[in-house]
Amino acid sequence: MSELLPQLTQQLFNGLSLGAIYALIAIGYTMVYGIIGMINFAHGEIYMIGAYVGLITLSALGTTSGLPLPVVILCMLVVAVVVTAAYGYTIEKVAYAPLRGGPRLVPLISAIGMSIFLQNWVAIGQGARDVAVPALVSGAVQIPIGPGFTMTAPYSRIMIILVTVVLMIALSLYIKFSRVGRASRACSQDLHMANLLGIDTNRIISFTFVIGAMLAAVGGVLIALAIGKLNPFIGFIAGIKAFTAAVLGGIGSIPGAMLGGVLLGLAETFAAAYISSQYKDIVAFTLLVLILLFRPTGLLGKPEVEKV
Repeated sequence: MSELLPQLTQQLFNGLSLGAIYALIAIGYTMVYGIIGMINFAHGEIYMIGAYVGLITLSALGTTSGLPLPVVILCMLVVAVVVTAAYGYTIEKVAYAPLRGGPRLVPLISAIGMSIFLQNWVAIGQGARDVAVPALVSGAVQIPIGPGFTMTAPYSRIMIILVTVVLMIALSLYIKFSRVGRASRACSQDLHMANLLGIDTNRIISFTFVIGAMLAAVGGVLIALAIGKLNPFIGFIAGIKAFTAAVLGGIGSIPGAMLGGVLLGLAETFAAAYISSQYKDIVAFTLLVLILLFRPTGLLGKPEVEKV
């Protein structure tokens, strides 16, 4: 047991850093579903676009610009957030707003079409092959754990966890105490009643798309710095897994999206470490199936009440 504990600690850290990225993306899914009851399947591509915008910003600044490293990373995040916020707003206006109130299958098809369009849009503009991202954040903290074992915590992964925790706390406080946050909670309870009470529901819906896009962009930039490569198709699989995380935690619940992301990241990491990296996706989606079989609303989701 004493020999397994250090390895478990290392995999726990790896799983938390991966789960933090899934959580950032999953929040976009769960916020949109919580208000309009639809799934934005183009959300994974927003994550991918955020990573590319971060890389383009880095190229514009130059790795030898002389700016302090925190300033360079902050510039990458700010530009990525601004650009993807515009993408999120546009997706809502183009693929969702005209179809709102119609059959629910139609916006779903529209979102899938938008996803394919964005993949090819970036592939045409940036090329379909892998692109290298400079390793701005190098090095790692070596933490002795047990006799003869040292846990390696790369600075890039530590940054992912810290930034995610700060953003989660900030989002939770904003949703709880701000005027727009209270309006968002009212819309999630009953969109039509919120509209009758004078809340600009169209504005709130656009707000959820923009906030989700901004968080996904942060995840894209951070994971690009950690992994060191990009291609236009990374958003598809990340989006599917983040959607899985949102369903796992309880679609429509922001704490559920956070919890689902962390659990999915841990499940993948432990499966890759102790079974085989080829089985990590199988384990992750098996976990989803089990949760849906025994708790269809997810871990923190609430059963939907039919309003009459």
